[in-house]
Amino acid sequence: MGVITVDKADHLYWLGRYSERVYTTLKLYCDGYDSMLDADEDFYKKLCVMLDIPNIYTSRDDFLQRYGYDRQDYNSIISNLTRAYDNAIVMRDEIGTETLGYIQMAVYSMDAASVSSAPMIQLQKVVDHLLAFWGCVDDQIDGYCIRGIMKFGKRVERLDLYLRFHMDPNEVRRTYRRMLPRARESQLPINQTAMDALKRYIEAPEMDYEGALSALLEILNV
Repeated sequence: MGVITVDKADHLYWLGRYSERVYTTLKLYCDGYDSMLDADEDFYKKLCVMLDIPNIYTSRDDFLQRYGYDRQDYNSIISNLTRAYDNAIVMRDEIGTETLGYIQMAVYSMDAASVSSAPMIQLQKVVDHLLAFWGCVDDQIDGYCIRGIMKFGKRVERLDLYLRFHMDPNEVRRTYRRMLPRARESQLPINQTAMDALKRYIEAPEMDYEGALSALLEILNV
């Protein structure tokens, strides 16, 4: 991995994972927001099951506030965004100030949404900042391995979430195929036995979501 130390690789990998976790779960949160306000007050319970997080929330309103903005809730969107920012800060020299800045602006927009009477506007800004962050990764970071590790983390996280959500098999397979070149580009040590098992579970005619998820969780355990 050249000059990329194990510690730096870990920060880059989790920067990719946490930023993707915020992006995907925020879209799910926004999609469910109107449903919970207008029709199904208990939709948040289904979201907790889909996200594979404990339902510690006492009501719809409690979920909307705490899951979105409570830094004391380990699973909240803001907690995951803060962890992305913490990893980005450590890797400022490798990813650049401008790239870091988009994560910082996402945090600002998330905080603004927490006190806004129209939070969807600010939450859309969070999504926009995250998209700009990944655009800046491609435009500003010259290190091939640095980009590869971050994008591998991103693709692993998306596949992890899609398997937990039991997404459409075609979309899961598409996400899996997009992860494979990132695994090579990352130059990280891969557990080939787990990777082979992941392929079998995902490409089976009847997808085994649980088996695929278990294999995915082992691909870096070598």
